[in-house]
Amino acid sequence: MQKFTELKVWQRAHALVLHVYRFSAYFPSDEKYGITSQLRRAAASVPTNIAEGCKRKYPQEYARFLNIAEASLSETQYLLMLARDLNLLSQEDQQALDEQIEHLAPMLFTLREKVEQSVSFPLKPSTVDRQPSTESNHG
Repeated sequence: MQKFTELKVWQRAHALVLHVYRFSAYFPSDEKYGITSQLRRAAASVPTNIAEGCKRKYPQEYARFLNIAEASLSETQYLLMLARDLNLLSQEDQQALDEQIEHLAPMLFTLREKVEQSVSFPLKPSTVDRQPSTESNHG
């Protein structure tokens, strides 16, 4: 199995986290336990869930962790917009981070789709193959 560190999607997610940490280092100290903490946790959750999911036994579990990573990426995107609207982050810095997210999101989606497609679900029995019931519903 491929190491998570070799996945391009993980590498991009990790780079995003590093940038989020660098930019949020300049947030006011009174936001240390507010938006700074929440933004950093959301961003770090993306590569963390990719890494954790990669080592799960079943593809369904891996896909679930990739979906969590997608949700964390959306959370990160919103928190960056909030930081911009609160004047904690410049429009240019927010746009630069948003561009990283816009490149990462489809990669993450595609990986999840591939993992989900690799799962072989058992076929449901067809109603045509079923034998008619011998019991009657008549009183």
